[in-house]
Amino acid sequence: MQVVVTKHHGLGNDFLVLDLGQLKSQKVDPSKIDWSQIAKLWCDRRGGVGADGLLLLTRVDEFKLQMQLFNQDGSRAEMSGNGIRCLAQAAFDSDGHTSAISYTVATDAGDRVVDVEPVSLDEVRASVDMGSIETIEEPTNWSQIGSDPNRPVMHLSVGNPHTVVGVEDVSVVNLLEIGKKIPQVNLEIIEPGPETHAITMRVHERGAGITQACGTGACASAWAASKWGLVPASVRDVLVHQPGGDASVRLDHPQPGRVTLVGPAHFASRHNLELAL
Repeated sequence: MQVVVTKHHGLGNDFLVLDLGQLKSQKVDPSKIDWSQIAKLWCDRRGGVGADGLLLLTRVDEFKLQMQLFNQDGSRAEMSGNGIRCLAQAAFDSDGHTSAISYTVATDAGDRVVDVEPVSLDEVRASVDMGSIETIEEPTNWSQIGSDPNRPVMHLSVGNPHTVVGVEDVSVVNLLEIGKKIPQVNLEIIEPGPETHAITMRVHERGAGITQACGTGACASAWAASKWGLVPASVRDVLVHQPGGDASVRLDHPQPGRVTLVGPAHFASRHNLELAL
């Protein structure tokens, strides 16, 4: 069966989006598909289209969507801040919208409200209510990292698990080697600045490895940076510099303990792919 898949990216963190309505129109049951295997096949950067993950889009109604996320390695993930913006852009473009709208997106981490505003034919700007930031237990093999005990560390959930570590210079850390030791979480390393209201971040993502950006990681990192005093306590909008570009994280928004992620989503390409049934 041939299906149309669109490719999008949020700050270089790229995703393939498949609207499952195509399957239902052909009376194909999506629950019978091995999406883990499909994700590995399509997201492979040598043999497939290439992406950090596969997003499955289900339409509930005009303003309600459902997102399922499979990482590049085929594992299932609860949430992605960049991915949800890409999913919203795919729905926005498909519906032919030309002015700002809001979607409520059901994810494995709960419902998320996404406000989408068009910037150009290929780009939207979206803000996502990412929910509450919560403290979680450290990864079971955290001791293998051998981190300096004086180095600031936070283990946080943004619907998915993160470990944030403060360092002096993110560019000199062998992030790939360290990230492989705790593959069950997303690992962010951060340093302050260069602006007073900003941090610089690199990420090793669970199921994808080193990526150009991570939306949930940016939220966890901004939260940790504020708690550690890497940005002034008065700063509510933290600019997060990442290799793929900059995102903004609004702390304690729309309510205390919650965060809102703001950033772009870009349409990259369209592909006709074979879906093995």
